[in-house]
Amino acid sequence: MAVKQTAGRDALGEFAPQFAQLNDDVLFGQVWSRENQLSLRDRSLVTVVALMAQGLVDSSFQYHLTTARQNGITREEIAEILTHAAFYAGWPKAWAAFRMAKEVWAEDVPQDGKAQHQQEMVFPIGAPNDGFAQYFVGQSYLHPLSTSQVGVYNVTFEPGCRNNWHIHHADQGGGQILLCVAGQGWYQEWGKAPRALRPGDVVNIPTGVKHWHGAASDQWFSHLALEVPGENCSNEWLEAVTDEVYRSLD
Repeated sequence: MAVKQTAGRDALGEFAPQFAQLNDDVLFGQVWSRENQLSLRDRSLVTVVALMAQGLVDSSFQYHLTTARQNGITREEIAEILTHAAFYAGWPKAWAAFRMAKEVWAEDVPQDGKAQHQQEMVFPIGAPNDGFAQYFVGQSYLHPLSTSQVGVYNVTFEPGCRNNWHIHHADQGGGQILLCVAGQGWYQEWGKAPRALRPGDVVNIPTGVKHWHGAASDQWFSHLALEVPGENCSNEWLEAVTDEVYRSLD
């Protein structure tokens, strides 16, 4: 919905009241409000290109760039819009427009994969899992959520990362439960077909079962690892999951 404009009256209300009224009530009040005919996003696109074509990269241009961002034009889209318009409006005008657009979309710098993955879940990714690095192919991260009563750890795998084949042992009880919270991964037991994992999936791993788990080749992945209480619990770490086995999952 178009915002009621008062810039004309604020700047020129006493000096040019008719111009101020036309600017605020007609241009912004009537034309910009015709969203059934053309969306605010598309009106912003047209306006930005028209102003750039005239070389009018002043405070009004900055206002319309800011409005374009508010109306849903992304950082990637404005870069493509100005690049396309440059061939028709002129290269120097595009340079001037880009300098101002960079300021308006400065907060929308694309995030890296780790930052994007963190936004998908409430649990911290944690620190590099250096203490267990020898049992992983690729980079993993570990954040303890509970170390008393029941051990609960958020384990995060970078794309392509997986742990070695391993077995949970216990004289009684024991084993592990995985609660998948973000991204996409894999779980496989020895001699069985691999299982794709997504947020909301639960994996119950009994003692004595040889298995591995990790991320998909092109996706980050996080799961909560719950250590099931038992007597004389231990982990037996075995060989790494070979590239041949891992590539066969794709």
